[in-house]
Amino acid sequence: MGNLRLTDIVIIIAYLFIMVAVGFYFSKKNKTASQFTKASGKIPGWALGLSIYATFLSSNTFLGVPGKAFASNWNAFMFSLSMPFAAWVASKYFVRYYRNNGAISAYTNLEQRFGLWARTYAVACFLLTQLARMGSVFFGIAISLQALTHFPMPTIMIVTGICIIIYTVLGGIEAVIWTEVVQGIIKTVGAVIILYLIISNLPHGLKDVVRVGTADNKFSLGSFHVNFTESSFWVVLLYGFFINLNNFGMDQNYVQRYHAAPSDKSAAKSIWLCVYIYVPASLLFFFIGTSLYAYYQVHPQMLNEVTNSVALERITSGSAHGAVNQVAQSLTPADYGDKIMPHFMVREIPTGVLGLIISAILSAAMSTISSSMNSTATIFVEDIYKRYYNNKITDAKSMRLLYIATVAFGLLGMTTGLAMIGVKSILDIWWELSGIFAGGMLGLFLLGMISKASKNTEAITATIIGICVIIWMTFPSLIPDKFEFLRSPFHKNMIIVVGTLSIFLSGVLITQFRQKSLKKQTA
Repeated sequence: MGNLRLTDIVIIIAYLFIMVAVGFYFSKKNKTASQFTKASGKIPGWALGLSIYATFLSSNTFLGVPGKAFASNWNAFMFSLSMPFAAWVASKYFVRYYRNNGAISAYTNLEQRFGLWARTYAVACFLLTQLARMGSVFFGIAISLQALTHFPMPTIMIVTGICIIIYTVLGGIEAVIWTEVVQGIIKTVGAVIILYLIISNLPHGLKDVVRVGTADNKFSLGSFHVNFTESSFWVVLLYGFFINLNNFGMDQNYVQRYHAAPSDKSAAKSIWLCVYIYVPASLLFFFIGTSLYAYYQVHPQMLNEVTNSVALERITSGSAHGAVNQVAQSLTPADYGDKIMPHFMVREIPTGVLGLIISAILSAAMSTISSSMNSTATIFVEDIYKRYYNNKITDAKSMRLLYIATVAFGLLGMTTGLAMIGVKSILDIWWELSGIFAGGMLGLFLLGMISKASKNTEAITATIIGICVIIWMTFPSLIPDKFEFLRSPFHKNMIIVVGTLSIFLSGVLITQFRQKSLKKQTA
């Protein structure tokens, strides 16, 4: 198996076996749909907090963040620094709102507020977002394991996908949450070990990281100029705030955990625990990326191995032509940033420890994918099957549907991952797709929650306006070259910001216009 020793292989197989065994253990408790989807509301707040943290800390973070920091700087860290602001809003307003509502689905209240179309729109946005999330995570795990095993990416995705499907189907949300608690600890320890090994392999240790990083401006948080056309400090901060507000307020992965807590206070604490752990943990991964940059500056011959490997892949796939050296010289750090950490693992991590690190990367993927599979299955049963086909079904049938939907969405996630093979940056593609697929549904949710006077007509008009704005920002090529001045000037990370505000603000303005018109008519 490529560079893996027998000891590493045994550790990885043991880890996968334990995860599947956890699913079998919790399968005995899943007698009802309520137990499968919200663990009967008996999970302690600290476990939920670690579970939410583990969901955030996917392979997109484990591989994508170091790759991003290696290729550029710490600009993307503003995403993490925006989390406390979104957490404050979520813990103060969203938790109580959902728990008082009582429905396990995050989107039931939208139908009660604006009608079936609103619920359907939000469900469609959520499912697309989850497929993008699962696909990017599958792709991330395939990148790292391919470098170590030399197995094809599709094979890696299928094997890991089968293991994830088994323990998620059997164990339900309780298995997902408790395995995520363990996985969150494993991958954090794994990251610390990787950082230690990088620094210990530098001639002057931490001093080399600081020296090289400072000289090449690798610690920069981006431009502080108010500029929304590039990935500035403000663009990433706004993107982070809106996407995290969307996560905490509209994402079934998180809303489902609010219901699994025994009280509002425990659910709110779980959000803050996630933030307290995730912000410094993400900083750790940015520092790993900068440390890797310093490592490869000190050992440039090893960087040649990475660029030659990527060049050979492109020539083999037909996406590049010419000699390996020529193609390698034309590559930029953005082309091979995600390959850096797997390459370092191959070269520098000792036997035994490598197996533990791979288990950490696997746990980063498994926690996010299993969470997405469980939540999408829940949404399918609650918002699609029960709403459109049969609302009065037995618990036994609900369980069968949950099992089938979990498997189906797991397979769809794998398919999405296969479609992403060849993408340059895991983090970039995930951020872009999540911003687009969120579809401004946060704006619709805020409109219903804040603007009590807004009715169905205002909401649907505002949503149409928001969708048009999102399409305008996502597909600038739809506008002919002669009208190029009409194309969106905004950076792609502004899509969720502008889309959300378009729906919310246009809905409020249309509502005010209607109210003024009614006053004039009655005057």
